[in-house]
Amino acid sequence: MRLNRKGQTLIEYVLIISLITVLIIGIVKIFGGYLNDAITKMGCNVSGKEYVEGEKVGTGYCLGDENKLFE
Repeated sequence: MRLNRKGQTLIEYVLIISLITVLIIGIVKIFGGYLNDAITKMGCNVSGKEYVEGEKVGTGYCLGDENKLFE
């Protein structure tokens, strides 16, 4: 007798993808501010503006862009 294991394999793939998704969300939640600061620093350098560090991680901005902040 041959068993159909396609449903079992599908559930295993869904569980693996769910675990990876939860890990990625956690990593972005922890390191998101640092990533935001790094991108902002590069943007300031490209546009020729000076980077100003914020009070908290992820709140830095380019000098002259104070009125464009979203909080």
